[in-house]
Amino acid sequence: MAVKTTFDFDQMLSNAREAYGEELMRMADEGLDFAFTYSDNVAPSSSAGKFIQKYPDRCFNFGIAEPNQVGASAGIALSGQIVFSQVFGPFLPLRAADQIHTDIAYNDVNVRLIGTHAGVTAAGGPTHNCIADLALYRAIPNLTIVVPADAGQCCKVIRQSMAFEGPMIIRIDRGGSPNVYADDNYEYQFGKAIETVPGNDLSIISAGSSVYWSMMGAKILKEKHGINARVIDMHTIKPMDYAMLDKCAAETGNIVTVEEHSVNGGLGGAVAEYLLEKGFCGKFKRIGLPDEFAVLGDPDEVYAFYGMDPEGIAATISKLMK
Repeated sequence: MAVKTTFDFDQMLSNAREAYGEELMRMADEGLDFAFTYSDNVAPSSSAGKFIQKYPDRCFNFGIAEPNQVGASAGIALSGQIVFSQVFGPFLPLRAADQIHTDIAYNDVNVRLIGTHAGVTAAGGPTHNCIADLALYRAIPNLTIVVPADAGQCCKVIRQSMAFEGPMIIRIDRGGSPNVYADDNYEYQFGKAIETVPGNDLSIISAGSSVYWSMMGAKILKEKHGINARVIDMHTIKPMDYAMLDKCAAETGNIVTVEEHSVNGGLGGAVAEYLLEKGFCGKFKRIGLPDEFAVLGDPDEVYAFYGMDPEGIAATISKLMK
């Protein structure tokens, strides 16, 4: 059964980049023990900046030396601490890949790497777009990969990760994304996908802020084309909820993935790999960033350019289904 969402309402913006700092503050105030490492893009006025001011003894600034930050986070974790490590998104996989692979994943340590500015939300063009990270992370053993759909879910991820064993990637956008969930009164579990919109004609599998755009796309499909699209929040990319994929394939027969990532190696690739090995023969389509360096522009303009906005999602799916 689908959960209560903001599906029928206008966009209600929230900011996961602020939410994670607020949740760290709440946990620290409750007496939970953890360390925090960060790079130079944490503003003093942000929620994470306020956390640093209040708890300086557990916080470590590494400036723009992201590989050093990730490596040191592994060292702190090896001493017995749980570590939250916030890194500017595009620099986390591209500059610190060796440290993620060898220091974090190989040692299987309790570090939660929070990669901000996911996808094209940095609005800094090709050098600052974060569009290949999921492909890298998926190929590294021991990494759990989580992409919260909104700020409230991000808080759930941060909180529940305290009891999680092993390294984790938490991928969030720059900020100002619409809320997917109307409230926090829903069950959340790593590796357990959530149905946000019911439907029986096809299933849209999405993650992160793309979940909301998929929901809005589903609304257009129903109102303008008579197509009932189910929307799934596949917040955990690895390990993926294969039982949910089996259910969607059996009940709707057609699958579309939507993600703010290259169509190569991300969510769509993971879904396709599993379904094809299971003998899936329904209609399938990946919606995401093409195999090119994306155009420069405001994120909403980039989404529209590549058909990743609600209208583009609906247009692609209606063409596929007809």
